[in-house]
Amino acid sequence: MARGAPTPAVRALDHAGVAYELHSFSAASTASSYGEAAAAALGVGAARVFKTLVADLDGGPAPVAVAVVAVTARLDLRSLARALGAKRAAMAAPAAAERLTGYVVGGISPFGQRRRLPTVVDRAAEAFPTVFVSGGRRGLEIELAPADLLAVTGARWGAVAER
Repeated sequence: MARGAPTPAVRALDHAGVAYELHSFSAASTASSYGEAAAAALGVGAARVFKTLVADLDGGPAPVAVAVVAVTARLDLRSLARALGAKRAAMAAPAAAERLTGYVVGGISPFGQRRRLPTVVDRAAEAFPTVFVSGGRRGLEIELAPADLLAVTGARWGAVAER
């Protein structure tokens, strides 16, 4: 169960009425990879833990977008741009990502962001019955079905991780 008040991510899932499970763990704020630290703490394969990344888009219908990829993968920025009809994509600065989503780096959730951003979830998530994403703060992970991840975020599938 989550410690403290529910995050906007948890409230968004409750409002959507989807099934999910919360997992809390002790998170070091100095971790080099929050996702891999989460996988180790929860005892699950890192390929099932997905990170939420914010990217700036150039020449597309939206100036900013979100990509959800496994913590074991790197985001393919060209593929993300292509998936969203943009010319180019670049990683957003951490401060900009925090301002846009309302979450701190290492705790950015695809749910309950300040405003809904165009979102692409890497197709690798389809291989699992459930995946883990940030619950809106470091040390809080949400486990849910990949189809529910798509439904609640309004995302689309895409091959956006480097292969």
